[in-house]
Amino acid sequence: MEQTDLLEQEPEQQAPAFQLKGSMLTLTTLELLSNDLAALDSQLAEKAAQAPDFFRDAPLILALDKRQPGDLPDLAELLTLCRNHGLRPLAIRSEQEEELAAAAAIDLPVLPLSLARDRNLPAQPQPAAPKEPELLPARIINSPVRSGQQIYAKNADLIVTASVSAGAELLADGHIHVYGAMRGRALAGINGNTQARIFCQQLGAELVSIAGQYKIAEDLRRIPAWGNAAQIYLDGEQMHIIAL
Repeated sequence: MEQTDLLEQEPEQQAPAFQLKGSMLTLTTLELLSNDLAALDSQLAEKAAQAPDFFRDAPLILALDKRQPGDLPDLAELLTLCRNHGLRPLAIRSEQEEELAAAAAIDLPVLPLSLARDRNLPAQPQPAAPKEPELLPARIINSPVRSGQQIYAKNADLIVTASVSAGAELLADGHIHVYGAMRGRALAGINGNTQARIFCQQLGAELVSIAGQYKIAEDLRRIPAWGNAAQIYLDGEQMHIIAL
């Protein structure tokens, strides 16, 4: 009789479908201090505008243990509100029976207090007080300002004791004084100083400007002060040009 050796086949090993790894994860905690969801919506919108990268898909723990006494907000609505601002709620933090029951009703996990590691939301930056510009002595020009020249008085007044030709440009953070014919361009208060003024002995300018408000020669020729000694100043956003 012919004998046949029978070899026992080992079952094929199936590749693992998953593996578990431990890691330390720092989560953002949103501590609900009020039951007013409308106020929360408004404040989250403000925070998200300040730090959009911080909020984008950020995993979140909702801490309910510090909220004001009162009716528990609708947790489903609270989750939707957070998601609308880019946050991703993972669980709640609470020890209150009613809050735990509400979380269980919508299958929302509860994070034990011992595992909650808080990361504060970014505080609203406080704007720095604007630095007062250092006031420098007036810049004085005693020679005529020729066409193509540009003269700038930074953080100071500009005083020209001669005439200013067409095509020349005067700029100052403070006032501009021209003790002669003013035929070029004069721009005072260019750093936003709305209190700056322009004074000239003979107004014939191509352009005058104070803190960004301006008039060109076509407008200037229509006013009585054209060709005469004049001062120019702002009242609100209205430019006034009057004879001296």
